[in-house]
Amino acid sequence: MFELKNVKYKNILDIEKVKLNKNFVTAILGSSGGGKTTFLKLLNNMISADQGEIFFKNKNIENYEPVALRREVVMLPQDPAIFRGSIRDNFQITEKIAENGSSKNINYKDLLKKVSLNKNLSDNADNLSGGEKQRLALARVMLLEPEVLLLDEPSSSLDKKTEEKIIQMVVDYVRENDRTLIMVTHSPEIAEKYADRIINIEKGRIVSWKN
Repeated sequence: MFELKNVKYKNILDIEKVKLNKNFVTAILGSSGGGKTTFLKLLNNMISADQGEIFFKNKNIENYEPVALRREVVMLPQDPAIFRGSIRDNFQITEKIAENGSSKNINYKDLLKKVSLNKNLSDNADNLSGGEKQRLALARVMLLEPEVLLLDEPSSSLDKKTEEKIIQMVVDYVRENDRTLIMVTHSPEIAEKYADRIINIEKGRIVSWKN
């Protein structure tokens, strides 16, 4: 699905070659500041490589219209922005921005259940805790039903029990709907348990990978 060849970005990343398979759960491990988030941002052209080539579905990523690409390849940052207003407003604004229309396959209440967010759609999103906001942001991503989910530490604000539950839910969703998941995680245990492939990035270079 993705292929990177001789990709360099500033002094942050230097990737000689790597392939990321379709319908795989790929976990990205590595020390803080090692280039993991930058790696994700390159995959939906949020930033452009200074050198080298990145292919998505055998087409150079620079040849995609950026907004259209980001509808297919959606990234959830570690500290996602939450829109002002209610939880329902957050879903509706997300659909409006993405020009996605109302989802035919997922309704808002079901999404809240999926991410274990026991709130009403009318509740003010500003009043949610950090972990609850992270789960709402994840629900917004799932609402868009992207082909590829890029998740940057999707459970960093959650306790261990909730973390396991949310990661399991996301992985199940990806596998059941033939999606692709690429996630940065701080946890080798999470990576070993859920990923089809684990890539370790240190100081901007891929130092190991295993299937």
